[in-house]
Amino acid sequence: MKQTTDTILMIEPTNFCYNPDAAETNKFQKQAEGLAPTEVQERALQEFRQMVQQLQQAGIEVNVIRDVESSCTPDSIFPNNWFSTHQTGQLVTYPMAPANRRGERRQDIIDLLMQKYGYREHVKLEYFEELPEPKFLEGTGSMILDRVNKIAYAALSPRTELEPLQEFCNRLKYKPVTFRAYGPTGELIYHTNVMMCLGDTFAVIGMDVVDAQDREKLRQQLESTGKEIIALTASQTHHHFAGNMLQLRNKQNETILVMSEAAYNSLTDEQLSKLRRHKDHLLFFPIHLIEQCGGGSVRCMIAEIYKPEQV
Repeated sequence: MKQTTDTILMIEPTNFCYNPDAAETNKFQKQAEGLAPTEVQERALQEFRQMVQQLQQAGIEVNVIRDVESSCTPDSIFPNNWFSTHQTGQLVTYPMAPANRRGERRQDIIDLLMQKYGYREHVKLEYFEELPEPKFLEGTGSMILDRVNKIAYAALSPRTELEPLQEFCNRLKYKPVTFRAYGPTGELIYHTNVMMCLGDTFAVIGMDVVDAQDREKLRQQLESTGKEIIALTASQTHHHFAGNMLQLRNKQNETILVMSEAAYNSLTDEQLSKLRRHKDHLLFFPIHLIEQCGGGSVRCMIAEIYKPEQV
């Protein structure tokens, strides 16, 4: 099993904007004051295309799929919340809390990936949306996967719930490690990936935002798998998306840590020095409008494609 991949999928937006339905549980979102909706979309599209170009130049294979025209899914730019892929041959789709995000699950994309890469099983967890008391688990936003050691780290919240997490772990044979972490207004942090990133040999984590009762358990679990912990401050986590990083690998088999320009600029020299010991390249992107209106950053925009191992 590999922790990193050289192939990803990104969704080009057609109607990117502030999503009030998602903002109820995502306190990282803010309105773009003074910008018309068309300006928000145009600037988001410019940021998106620049990021894709930089990733491709770095040797990453980027599958770009355009959102449907006149889209009613303003958060479609964040595809990692609705599906994940696995070397064991599964493609998993997930239950989404905001009702207007459920339209992001597109059968044409699922069919394309199944055909192109040869996934052998489609694991459908979206049935949790239809229960008398719906439960939610929003993909690799909700879970940080240690794919080598088969551990799913999850900060529990209204959008990351125990029942579908346990079902995912049962189906894909992962061990769940749950904890609580708090956002900028003291709410349960909505997605684990805004405060935690796992690489081959390191873990970037906003340990200051983790519940005090859970910190030592989490630290011991990470260190037991050989990860060096690189701690973020609450301010870096809450205001600069510094936890929303992702380690990729390019066609030359070099590791690349990707993040936003805001995240990069918030890091201290000591943190950067530690990160440089664990990767070949560091790449950052100016996506200020996407972060502001969408409440997500670089990692959220990337759905990793793990090609199935041959059986």
